[in-house]
Amino acid sequence: MKELELGLKKELIIISNSGIYILELYCKERTQITHKKFGAMNFAKGYYYYVGSAQKNLYQRIERHKRKEKNLHWHIDYLTTNNNFKLKRIFTFKSKQKKFECILVSEIENLFNLTYPIKHFGNSDCNSCVSHLLFSKSKIVLERL
Repeated sequence: MKELELGLKKELIIISNSGIYILELYCKERTQITHKKFGAMNFAKGYYYYVGSAQKNLYQRIERHKRKEKNLHWHIDYLTTNNNFKLKRIFTFKSKQKKFECILVSEIENLFNLTYPIKHFGNSDCNSCVSHLLFSKSKIVLERL
């Protein structure tokens, strides 16, 4: 929270560092990645869309996702650290609450007819979604959202 003084009147400006985001990743060739929960995961060549949330430290979370070198913590880390995957674009929805994450997954699935490559990927804290990772053989136009 940052406070600015304008003459005699004080205004409070809240700089939001929370929200929902979509990572667009491109997998350049068929890839297999092993994960302790999922076992051997097979990924086809194409575009992957991961919907995540950061209820605090949104900018720091995004910067972390952009790094190739990091400790593997979240499911998505297994893709972002793999050399066959390239992070292409990031879309942010600042100040959106966590419930918007699942709404967004459903919206982009239906709008672009995407599929779920790995069930329960990225949504350990969610009981309503099949997955928070979606797949498309070709790039989608997320700007339509």
